[in-house]
Amino acid sequence: MNAPVLISATSDLLALKTQWLRRLEVERQASPQTIDAYERDVRQFLTFFAGYQGRPVAPADLADLKPAEFRAFLAERRRDGAGARSLGRHLSGVRSFIRHLEREGLASGAGAASMRAPKRPKSLPRPLSVPDALAVTEEAGAGASEPWIAARNVAVLTLLYGCGLRISEALNLPGDALADPGARSMTITGKGNKQRLVPLLPAVLEAVAAYRRLCPYQLAADGPLFRGARGGQLAPGIIQREMQRLRGYLGLPDSATPHALRHSFATHLLAKGGDLRAIQDLLGHASLSSTQVYTGIEGGRLLQIYDDAHPRARRGAA
Repeated sequence: MNAPVLISATSDLLALKTQWLRRLEVERQASPQTIDAYERDVRQFLTFFAGYQGRPVAPADLADLKPAEFRAFLAERRRDGAGARSLGRHLSGVRSFIRHLEREGLASGAGAASMRAPKRPKSLPRPLSVPDALAVTEEAGAGASEPWIAARNVAVLTLLYGCGLRISEALNLPGDALADPGARSMTITGKGNKQRLVPLLPAVLEAVAAYRRLCPYQLAADGPLFRGARGGQLAPGIIQREMQRLRGYLGLPDSATPHALRHSFATHLLAKGGDLRAIQDLLGHASLSSTQVYTGIEGGRLLQIYDDAHPRARRGAA
């Protein structure tokens, strides 16, 4: 005779879960992939916790979770074969749900917040993967003291990944930058006052527009676009600390810095067949050798580009 299937959660907790997923979709504008992954993470956690306590999980059971309970969940997932990256995402999804319960006055997020995601092997490449880079822009600002600060952090990190900007270039943008929702490109002044034209993705314009709507300060052309909490120019350290928070939150390697988003921009373009010279121009590099090092291209890849492009590179060419 088969053992009875244990119901993982009470109906009121499942209703709260549905409400949380809807909030991710509407307010956070999370991607369908992120929502599916988070739903699966929380479902697995509730199944684990129901087995842990021998009955369906109710909202009161999640009111004051301790780090030991999260560690037990991650240990079970590790026994099932989950790696450090998956464990980090499991923790990210569950923490997001606990934060939702906290906003509803039903739980404390202290236990979840104190947990550090498992570290990944140090041998990981410096560029973020596409899912990780997208997760950074989607999860930026979570837990910020004010909505406009959350929107600001999202806008800055989306700019770094979406346009390949250096952090100094993003933070030096004037207050009237990116104000036109129909703009297709913008001029960036980089190192040595060298200017370059950078295409604008709709996601970049939308993120900056959301920040503009919420920012309590007047964003005039003679002032900075991105402001600190007191209205002055945003300091790079604030964004660096946000990336540090996201590293722990998403289980990213120590190499996941604001500059790594620029690196990821170039690497992902190249992986999709982007022209090396065009990527050089987008990054504002003076020499192609700088672009080679920056995007991590192997020597064989450069030789292949040469063989494919140069009319005298073919074997046996006259």
